[in-house]
Amino acid sequence: MGTRRRGRESALQVLYQIDVTQRGVDQALDLFWDNFAPDEEARDFCEQLVRGVVEHCDEINGLIEKYAEHWKMTRMTQIDRNILRMAVYELCYCQDIPPKVTINEAVEIGKKFGSEDSGAFINGILDRITHHLGVAAN
Repeated sequence: MGTRRRGRESALQVLYQIDVTQRGVDQALDLFWDNFAPDEEARDFCEQLVRGVVEHCDEINGLIEKYAEHWKMTRMTQIDRNILRMAVYELCYCQDIPPKVTINEAVEIGKKFGSEDSGAFINGILDRITHHLGVAAN
């Protein structure tokens, strides 16, 4: 597994923890690092994703709700919701990551951690968002 994949999976776990417990970012990250120790590069990427998602959460949630036809954020599973948040953050703020990579990673993580339908659900929403942002997902 690549460094960024480990970072994304760690970020998903931290974001899930924040979502469930309402802990602050620093407290959630400290608790996570007390129990898991990825390499430094994965840890740095994880922290970038977590802090970026939290900082831009209102904007990210707005994009997701706009393009998740007939789905409110509260109706989505916490796993799918946080995978989407990470991916939208990457699409909007991580210009060094090709959109296709972001989408593929989000779909694969959704298949691993989410439900049977998570991959297709995540892919559909991210495809609509990439069209809105004017970035090519190919």
